[in-house]
Amino acid sequence: MSIFGKKTDPSIKLGAGDQKKAVAKPTPVSAGKTPVKAEPETKSMKDLYGTASTASSTRLGAGKGKEVKKGQARTTYGNAYKVLVKPLVTEKVSNLGALNKYVFAVAGDANKIEIAKAIKEVYGIKPTSVNVIKMMGKNARYGKISGKRKDWKKAIVTLPKDQAIKIYEGV
Repeated sequence: MSIFGKKTDPSIKLGAGDQKKAVAKPTPVSAGKTPVKAEPETKSMKDLYGTASTASSTRLGAGKGKEVKKGQARTTYGNAYKVLVKPLVTEKVSNLGALNKYVFAVAGDANKIEIAKAIKEVYGIKPTSVNVIKMMGKNARYGKISGKRKDWKKAIVTLPKDQAIKIYEGV
């Protein structure tokens, strides 16, 4: 059956106001078997929000170009790159490295829990403690124009005694 030269599906009937309504086709039932109803899939909170151990997250070492073995996931860092802005490399920070403390510039709205999760995601090491300091931007003046640098936040991350991060290589 065609209307204006277009073919239509015989399972679709035209109703009042020319609205198309689909008619459900009966499913064939094989002899001796009862039809199985598909139940709606229920997802847990872990499936919805994901954790570092899910298949969409990663473990270090499973990067691009490498075969991913069963039970191992590809490398993706989620939102860690938004939380950790950059590692700070100064003389004072390098002295803290002897105490197993590392300093990062972090996002202004990041909290201690997010920072700890980001460190775990990127470096694969769970920090023992995270201290956060809100730094006020300095006043700056260029000729007649005076202004202020942006406020920012830094985090001092303490790692377990036997763990280390290679940040200062080549510095």
